[in-house]
Amino acid sequence: MDLRIENLNIYSETEIVHPDQIKAEYPLTQKAVETIMHGQRTVKNILDGSDPRRFVVVGPCSIHDIKAAHEYATRLKQLAEEVKETLFLVMRVYFEKPRTSVGWQGLIADPDLDGSYNIEKGIRCARQLLLDIAELGLPTAGEALDLVTPQYIQDLFSWTAIGARTTESQTHRKMASGFSSAVGFKNGTNGDFNVATNAILAASHENNFVSINPAGRVAIVRTKGNPHCHIVLRGGHTGPNYDASHVAHCEKQLKHAGLPTNIMIDCSHANSHKQPENQRAVIHDIAQQIEAGNHSIKSIMVESNLNAGNQCIPDNLDDLAYGVSVTDGCIDWESTAGALRELHARLMRVR
Repeated sequence: MDLRIENLNIYSETEIVHPDQIKAEYPLTQKAVETIMHGQRTVKNILDGSDPRRFVVVGPCSIHDIKAAHEYATRLKQLAEEVKETLFLVMRVYFEKPRTSVGWQGLIADPDLDGSYNIEKGIRCARQLLLDIAELGLPTAGEALDLVTPQYIQDLFSWTAIGARTTESQTHRKMASGFSSAVGFKNGTNGDFNVATNAILAASHENNFVSINPAGRVAIVRTKGNPHCHIVLRGGHTGPNYDASHVAHCEKQLKHAGLPTNIMIDCSHANSHKQPENQRAVIHDIAQQIEAGNHSIKSIMVESNLNAGNQCIPDNLDDLAYGVSVTDGCIDWESTAGALRELHARLMRVR
């Protein structure tokens, strides 16, 4: 008689390289360290109000093509120099994708886009790309979805998101409390601010939890709390929440909780009704709010790629269109650059 009571639905366990080994294989250069430290410090200064600029997290919904990501980063670095008096640009470099049911889970999980799930290859690709972008002098932002992979790449991010589906997760709140970067918690998928507000409160305090250490061993992690957590408004099932009335309501709730009124507006997702071209209208509305005297909107997020729209992953990967998202739809580079240049010009007038 088979009396097993554990691992009944597991058919394989494969050990992978531990975080220290990956970091030794892909070490930080002095240039990369300077880029990341400057990025983290600047974002925190903007949130604290000592830097009057806004920071913009902009880039592909997800990274699936390393060559296209390099090209995007090169273009974004040039644009960052143009608008640096009013905007601090941070490239969105997302490697993990939460799925409502099933689907491609991102470059780390499935770097070959074929269901082979070569996760160790994905980790290596992710770290190398982040190092390459840091060498350009461009800071990066990512989403912390998995609870283990941050040990491999989190040191390379200047800003981190916790997504709408995981903001309510106690484990993600605890993990964020130990991050060196500022962390944005998205409002829940229903559009409510309470979950994100509670997440910010939880992550700002000391926490203790079980995770792995850089050597890959199970460890108790004790954190000091992260003082640079903030809310990200991304809309919800009831519609967008980027307009002045929703922002004012969010400010009131943050003040009631004793939190700084630091707000990022995600121009995509429900705020754009999942129509990527609507992001420009959201940016326009944000500019109007700032021109009217708003000081709580410290940041925006834009989903952008080299080319517009999105595509399904074909059976023949040679049929993939270059620079087009394989997850959520994005605006193209020309629209992105035009929108950010316009925002820069308007902020110059009210600086």
